[in-house]
Amino acid sequence: MVTSDQRRRQLAREKYERQQKRRAEARRKSRQRLAVIGAASAVVIATLVGLVVGGVFDGGDTKDSAADPSSSPSAPTPKKSPSPAMAIDDKAKYTFDLKTSAGDVKFEMDAAKTPQTVNSFKSLADKGFFDKTKCHRLVTGGIFVLQCGDPEGTGMGGPGYNVPDENLDSLGKPNEQGQVVYPAGTVAMANTGRPGTGGSQFFLVYKDSPLAPSYTPFGKIDAAGLKVLEEVAKAGTADGAQDGAPKTPVTIEKGTVTKN
Repeated sequence: MVTSDQRRRQLAREKYERQQKRRAEARRKSRQRLAVIGAASAVVIATLVGLVVGGVFDGGDTKDSAADPSSSPSAPTPKKSPSPAMAIDDKAKYTFDLKTSAGDVKFEMDAAKTPQTVNSFKSLADKGFFDKTKCHRLVTGGIFVLQCGDPEGTGMGGPGYNVPDENLDSLGKPNEQGQVVYPAGTVAMANTGRPGTGGSQFFLVYKDSPLAPSYTPFGKIDAAGLKVLEEVAKAGTADGAQDGAPKTPVTIEKGTVTKN
């Protein structure tokens, strides 16, 4: 027969075992939660690394958020196309005339300094490549640019081929931070942050901007066009951030390149 003292000890032991079991179960669930959190963190980190490697963040260099024009600059090529044969006068100057929903923007291009770039842009414009495309990115802090030229409007599109870098030393010697000033009115090629990765995306500088000398400067915006850009910039981005789609939509209705 079980005495009352034995019964108390038995009940205490069962209570202790139940407590231990609950604690063990709590620890197991906690480990599972931590594992899920760790896995999610790993996915986020892997995604960020993938974006950096892919050039979406312009090689991860946040000081050059423009091209960083790449971050979105950034122009992976979804399909391959041959580079256009040289068909311009490499001693002449050309004008790129952008008829946009926000106003006309014109800039002069010097083929003597950037023959490959000018040739590519004329070839694309002649095919209507830029027509009905969005200027998808406005940066209003650190650097001051409007980025255009992506047929997809996402920052990921391009012509299917790359344009070599040109004219990179034209803006002077880099400072201690490895930057030069891209003056207001400059038009330069966006890229992925790696050499020779320009495509069709370009950025229009509406205010002096410090950047690494890695983006081919190939055009100079006229005074009227610069005022159009300043008005677009004044409205800011759609979400109020310093880097995003412009609040004032800018669509290139027609882009033409003509010899001066």
